[in-house]
Amino acid sequence: QVQLVESGGGLVQAGGSLRLSCAVSGRTSTSYTMGWFRQAPGKERAFVARIRRSDSITSYVDSVKGRFTISRDNAKNTVYLQMNSLKPEDTAVYYCAARQGSGNYIRTSEYNYWGQGTQVTVSS
Repeated sequence: QVQLVESGGGLVQAGGSLRLSCAVSGRTSTSYTMGWFRQAPGKERAFVARIRRSDSITSYVDSVKGRFTISRDNAKNTVYLQMNSLKPEDTAVYYCAARQGSGNYIRTSEYNYWGQGTQVTVSS
């Protein structure tokens, strides 16, 4: 079993920055993939970024490329999402997710474990 706890959300003005953290506990291994998803009001949960624990290879949705950076600190069992140049359309609840395996997982159905989410609100 894997537990995920997100933190770091909040209210920020457009153009500002936030860093989200996801604390990971439980049974994980080097073959796990960690992802960040977001869900805006009235919309489905959508992929934002993912990182492979084994080699830290990353992948991003096009709308955040160049602005968001996903990273991990395996010693601290924590995954981060650094969000810069935030836009009002980035407003959403952000979720951390995990699954075993090192594929290019970008669908919500491909992840087994989820955090409770953290709210990010970007004002214009």
